[in-house]
Amino acid sequence: MTGNETLEQSRARVTKAISQNMNLYGVSPSMGRLYCLLFFSNEPLTLDDMKEELGMSKASMSLAVRTLLDLNMVEKTWVKGVRKDLYVVRDDSYQRFFDYFINKWRPAVTMNTKAIEETISELEGLVGNSDESQEIQEHAQTDMEKLQGWLDYYDWLGRLIDSFETQEIFNFIPMKKKDVQKDET
Repeated sequence: MTGNETLEQSRARVTKAISQNMNLYGVSPSMGRLYCLLFFSNEPLTLDDMKEELGMSKASMSLAVRTLLDLNMVEKTWVKGVRKDLYVVRDDSYQRFFDYFINKWRPAVTMNTKAIEETISELEGLVGNSDESQEIQEHAQTDMEKLQGWLDYYDWLGRLIDSFETQEIFNFIPMKKKDVQKDET
């Protein structure tokens, strides 16, 4: 096998794996192939370049690029003398993960916490209310205790999200394994 064949085969292997797992970011495998095309490219690419390489329609390519831009996985770049939009990979895997995790989980934590707090407040009105049956009061108390566990979880999850935003997470889980070994000695 020639060096070029080995290079193409190794890139194809990575592209296949990345593409199959892009659902973790809520995108299709074709967007994963596009991302890998940009990743392995040594120069910025236009929509036409990408369309030709991947055989996707211009509309699909445009949607895929917009989606990857929204996920902060790629970015537009400028090259003197080139009038078309050019794109490159935004190659900060850690920040990309943080951005995605934060953008997906922060709204969910906020919405769920608000709903649980409102529910606990309503249930507090049932507990100890002489107009309610003992059974209703007991169910309300049990529900409040269960919901408090969820509030504790969402508090923890909120702090985890905060640690991603501030990058304090790296104090506990360094980027490189060798940094952990240095800290342990």
